[in-house]
Amino acid sequence: MIYEQTLVKILKDYIKPHTLKKENRYKKWEYGYNKDHDMVIISKTGKIGEVYEIQGLKIALPLAEGSYKLSDNKLEQKWEHLEQPKELSKIKSVFDWEERPSEFKNKWYDYIDEEFKRREEGFWFNNKGKPTYITGTHYMYLQWSKIDVGQPDFRESNRLFYIFWEACKADVRCYGMCYLKNRRSGFSFMASGETVNQATISTDSRFGILSKSGPDAKKMFTDKVVPISVNYPFFFKPIQDGMDRPKTELAYRVPASKFTRKKLDTNEQLKEITGLDTTIDWKNTGDNSYDGEKLKLLVHDESGKWEKPTNILNNWRVTKTCLRLGSKVIGKCMMGSTSNALDKGGDNFKKLYYDSDATKRNANGQTRSGLYSLFIPMEWNYEGYIDSYGLPVFETPSKPTKGPQGELIDTGVIEYWENEVEGLKSDQDGLNEYYRQFPRTENHAFRDETKQSLFNLTKLYEQIDYNEDAQRNGLVTVGSFQWKDGVKDSTVEFMPNKSGRFKISWVPKLEMQNRVRLKNGIKYPANDHVGAFGCDSYDISGTVDGIGSNGALHGLTKYSMEEAPANSFFLEYVARPQTAEIFFEDVLMACVFYGMPILVENNKPRLLYHFKRRGYRGYSMNRPDKTYNKLSITEKEIGGIPNSSNDIKQSHAAAIESYIEKYVGRINDGYGDMYFSRTLEDWVKFDINNRTKFDASISSGLAIMACNKNLYAPTQERKVKSINLGIKRYDNKGHRSQII
Repeated sequence: MIYEQTLVKILKDYIKPHTLKKENRYKKWEYGYNKDHDMVIISKTGKIGEVYEIQGLKIALPLAEGSYKLSDNKLEQKWEHLEQPKELSKIKSVFDWEERPSEFKNKWYDYIDEEFKRREEGFWFNNKGKPTYITGTHYMYLQWSKIDVGQPDFRESNRLFYIFWEACKADVRCYGMCYLKNRRSGFSFMASGETVNQATISTDSRFGILSKSGPDAKKMFTDKVVPISVNYPFFFKPIQDGMDRPKTELAYRVPASKFTRKKLDTNEQLKEITGLDTTIDWKNTGDNSYDGEKLKLLVHDESGKWEKPTNILNNWRVTKTCLRLGSKVIGKCMMGSTSNALDKGGDNFKKLYYDSDATKRNANGQTRSGLYSLFIPMEWNYEGYIDSYGLPVFETPSKPTKGPQGELIDTGVIEYWENEVEGLKSDQDGLNEYYRQFPRTENHAFRDETKQSLFNLTKLYEQIDYNEDAQRNGLVTVGSFQWKDGVKDSTVEFMPNKSGRFKISWVPKLEMQNRVRLKNGIKYPANDHVGAFGCDSYDISGTVDGIGSNGALHGLTKYSMEEAPANSFFLEYVARPQTAEIFFEDVLMACVFYGMPILVENNKPRLLYHFKRRGYRGYSMNRPDKTYNKLSITEKEIGGIPNSSNDIKQSHAAAIESYIEKYVGRINDGYGDMYFSRTLEDWVKFDINNRTKFDASISSGLAIMACNKNLYAPTQERKVKSINLGIKRYDNKGHRSQII
């Protein structure tokens, strides 16, 4: 199977060719967010070329005009770090430069100007015959940043990272990035390089560093930030105050001059020298780090590893205010990390990551967190599987290819990763840790430990992994239900629709759709022998916090003689439409289309009243654990099951547990057909003592109970009256019988 990458898409003809050509001619494209085309322009030349889409964010690159070629031979064209000319390398400061004769300076002005231009506009170079753009920040990292191994290698994954980061900087709506990464991806060095790059061209600004602990932040500052600054060429290096290798603060400002007696006696005039008055420092980790301070850039390293009592969510709420002035964003945050297990800080980072989805914005055009999330799968950036052109070796090559240092690569990274995973299948915790360190999907990155879960996590994760391929193979369809011709209470149709709220894996044949039977003038579902629905409803359209829990609906089949998959979840709906009424109608249409009954928690009864009012009371199941004459007046009226009883809670959890053991994960030589990973993830986290957050678990558990209602039917206690027939009973032990 050929690997298909989903990280970046090049949008062909996203802008009409005529418009593109016209605006390029007059250099009309401005750096920043372009509302007319809903894209972020990172070009500083007034011209744009290709439009990339990375994680839902559309980014317009500069137009390719002249591309540096290392060689005329395409196979020899690649990135190569160019050594600084020896004559310039001897100059350590601007003071040394000032002392050089004019002829010397004139010789190097063009070279220095070109480096400043590349720093500002970015750089084009031919890579294996293809013109390739890197941002100015990326150029500074590759060409002028010294890291632990010397000069960084060019990697395509880092190129896309920097393009995304440049878009975050250009977009006035954005506070920065939340980067979900794999181990050894180079983020700490890249973030350190960007800190020094920005700090050395910014005036009257402050740059801050945070990590999972104070010592980690300090180490990043002393081992990464300071060496990069020290090794900058003189023409990029501002005047520095204090020690050459400080421990707490790097200050780009003019040191205070010491007036000596000699200077006073000779009336020596000191040359006016200006400094940037810019600092870089680090803080100890805590909720209130940098509280009340104004920052140009905040680096958040190892954000997914903040363990209690520190909380990345609380810290971000505080430090976010350091990056704005009123509603204006004046600074950016560069946040990146792998994720710990969810109960070790990973859960907070996970929430922050998903709150940063660039495709989900409020009325002000901002994500919930203000950041933009970026995930780069491990196969793009795994040490030892990057070729000499900086491109990932996804598939095993027909013949070995060369790496950056000439080493041979004879295996593809996908095959290598799959071999590692296969070897860890018997050690689920070890496997989960490997997934978190080297994730190929977001689900891998937030994989939890198997220790503290109500259900069998091994089987759940086996199914989730299997589903990654299943989804790619189109086993789940997204769509909407609607009344035929818009006529309510007629027949329901299913329409595939990418923006629909329903996910389905099975559609009944035509003669099974909309099956209904009438009994005493009341409508009943005619496919109740085939399956049933479970639902976790809500009553109020709006909430105080504007978020609220989702409504959830799940459909599950039973074993039957019909043409239907047995014991299979076929429908998942987890959403909160604009109004509760839309949700009620969605649920009703699904029940009518499949002709199946529904079991609903009746603590929020509006959905049940909606069914009754529309003439579908027969579709609403009564609680299975009581006979009809034991139901309350309300339960007789609308049906449903309460969620307050401990017995019901235990039965509900036991129903899910039993289903997982029988039908989820590896089963004999195959896998279960539970294709809805969102629900599986909800089961992973399910907490029986705090059920309100788990909409999908509540709904799916009720569907299982509905399909197995006979298991919960009450048993009638039979009282048997003893009758004395006057027959004596004897104990025959020993030598003599005795009357009992």
